[in-house]
Amino acid sequence: MRRSAAAVLLSLLPAAAFAQQPPAEHAELRRIGTAPSAARIEADIRTLVGFGTRHTLSDTKSETRGIGAARRWIFAEFERISRECGGCLEVRYSSGVIEGETRIPNATEVVSVIAIQRGTTDPNRYVIMSGDIDSRVGDVMDATSESPGANDNASGVAGTLEAARVLSRYKFAGSIVYAALAGEEQGLYGGRILAEQAKRDGWRIEAVLNNDMIGNSAGITGIVDNTTARVFAEGTRATETADEARARRFTGGEVDSPTRNLARYIDRMAGYVPNLDVMMVYRLDRFGRGGHHRPFNDLGYPAVRVMETHEHYDRQHQDLRTETDAQGRRRVYGDTIDGVDFAYAAKLTALNAVSLAGMAWAPPPPAGVTVEGAVSADTTLKWTRPPAAQAANLAGYKVHWRLTTEPQWTHSVYVGGVTEHTLANTVIDNYFFGVSAVAKDGSESPVVFPGAAGSFGGY
Repeated sequence: MRRSAAAVLLSLLPAAAFAQQPPAEHAELRRIGTAPSAARIEADIRTLVGFGTRHTLSDTKSETRGIGAARRWIFAEFERISRECGGCLEVRYSSGVIEGETRIPNATEVVSVIAIQRGTTDPNRYVIMSGDIDSRVGDVMDATSESPGANDNASGVAGTLEAARVLSRYKFAGSIVYAALAGEEQGLYGGRILAEQAKRDGWRIEAVLNNDMIGNSAGITGIVDNTTARVFAEGTRATETADEARARRFTGGEVDSPTRNLARYIDRMAGYVPNLDVMMVYRLDRFGRGGHHRPFNDLGYPAVRVMETHEHYDRQHQDLRTETDAQGRRRVYGDTIDGVDFAYAAKLTALNAVSLAGMAWAPPPPAGVTVEGAVSADTTLKWTRPPAAQAANLAGYKVHWRLTTEPQWTHSVYVGGVTEHTLANTVIDNYFFGVSAVAKDGSESPVVFPGAAGSFGGY
């Protein structure tokens, strides 16, 4: 009987490669995958809808209406969560003044709310979950009309709050940021302000999970589906240099940016959420559209958009109204709370939570990954170890490979605490390769593709 190349390879590995392998998964991830509460998410969405409008240019002084009241409530809710975990969250505003723009012509302070759960051993490594505070109707400059924004995007903010409730019960090696970002509908300003500040402060951002509409399970096409989520992920980095592009042309990497491998990671982590699959979409965002992950992509950070699979466009950016079409059918417009599936929003929140937890528990992704093996029967990968203080929980590394047309990593082998490994009789021309870091408790980082095209950054 002919054996596959993978079987031949595994037969050549020393027994120690298997004996030293950490657990296959972190024991708590399955609990986290079912922990988010649909009832708590519903309560938060109802509260946010109750502010009438959350338009970026709306009232900031009222205690009951407008963007100001909404952000103060979010701030207070993060503080309440922090009190319940003994002060484990640093809650603060992230703000900047925007003016002279098409959608913000006059000087306006754009104010986001962030809560930071500091890591115990690697606090300057961050994974971020975000949702957007603001809402809008048809006229993007209408700051006074009723704009419930129940799904777009109270659902994303509610999911972020709920993820904080769930994950604040644990301690992690890396830091987790829960962000309610402002100014999205007016031009992605809240994300840009936070991303630029993170860059100035030297944050090592491993991942940004932007949640923009996670509560609609009934699409404009008539399909009802509460079992899939989309993850949008750009290809090559926006910051790629001409020299890096030239190298990528000969070695590959156009489908292995850190953002794409972040999407693959989230796809794998969906296995911890009952009855949920991920559709990876190889595009920055919906066709010709954008979201708050883009300002992070613009600065070279791995960032994706997590959202529902089936959108209903009658519930997005619409004035509240009911019309009758030419066939006499009644058509209801507006992003109202009756269009939100709270159990589905809880599932997508769980997808975020297990992904954040997995990365924050894991050691940092490998840096300095290289691959060589041209005109050879073997392929060798090399990488560097992080400073011991950043990876006290590091057990070792996995080497991964897949056919170049496969969307997901299909083969892997744990190679222990080394910084170099050769895959015997595995021809470099036929596969893509990568390396991930594995913790003693079984947590694993995203896979890193060799070279600048796949780098998650240094230590």
